[in-house]
Amino acid sequence: MPLPTGIKVGAGGTASADLPRKTGTASAEPLRKTATAPVLAPAAAAGREFQFTAADFERVRQLIHKHAGISLAPIKQDMVYSRLARRLRALGMKSFDQYLAHLERGHGAEWETFVNSLTTNLTSFFRENHHFEMLQKHLLRLAQRPIRIWCSAASTGEEPYSLAITACEAFNTLTPPVQIHASDIDTNVLKTAAHGEYPLERIERLDAERQRKYFIKGAGVPTGQVRVRPELQKLITYSRINLLDAQWPSAKGPFDALFCRNVMIYFDKPTQYQILKKFVPLLHPDGLLYAGHSESFLHATDLFRSLGRTVYERTDRRK
Repeated sequence: MPLPTGIKVGAGGTASADLPRKTGTASAEPLRKTATAPVLAPAAAAGREFQFTAADFERVRQLIHKHAGISLAPIKQDMVYSRLARRLRALGMKSFDQYLAHLERGHGAEWETFVNSLTTNLTSFFRENHHFEMLQKHLLRLAQRPIRIWCSAASTGEEPYSLAITACEAFNTLTPPVQIHASDIDTNVLKTAAHGEYPLERIERLDAERQRKYFIKGAGVPTGQVRVRPELQKLITYSRINLLDAQWPSAKGPFDALFCRNVMIYFDKPTQYQILKKFVPLLHPDGLLYAGHSESFLHATDLFRSLGRTVYERTDRRK
């Protein structure tokens, strides 16, 4: 997106964002304009190639919040400079003012790159493993019908592939009755996810049986890399979704499980509530919403009821 994310809103997934993340911790405080904020030292004095003032940073904060809902913490000035200075060089621009004006004039392709630059996609296979254990039990209760899952902060794919492996293990087959829709706001990470190829160390924490059963080494895979089995890839479809968009055309419910993990930490509470409100009709009445370990939806108890361990059900679900 999972943001997300997923974020990757983005999930978990992921979200994605350095913004301490997509999976970690990040500030979700509302943005506050600071008209009297001090100007940072000029580029030469700070040893920087470009001058980057407090006013420049504030413009970035407002633009990323408006476009992607991300509440960028004040301590992220150095990160923002580092990420966006690369764009100035690539575009041959001389100042942040020139670059931000370029964005504000509505250059769509650069907006996508801008968002990609300011999101971090920290993720891993079976991150917060208890969620996958709970999901497996949930899937078996739904075995009488086709099952649909949305991973809203897919990041580089570790979370949706973990969902696919969970489904395969639940039904003891590489062709379970499960379809996973994976999304993220970052188009670059979605390409990595769809390709499904990772450094070998990414799966080192998985047990030997999972490594053997669900990943391919050799056979055309570069040395030091592994590739997920094609059967897993067939279970997943990908699309770009910005959770702040008014409509999510590719997120067609109802979903039996919705993973939106470590994405909401990038949004302020009103933004979180609006996204959660849009989740409700997309989630099957018996479906479950999985959030990140540091996320809480106590401000949305009219929408979702906690089942513990950051798993939620619809408040209107009949017992």
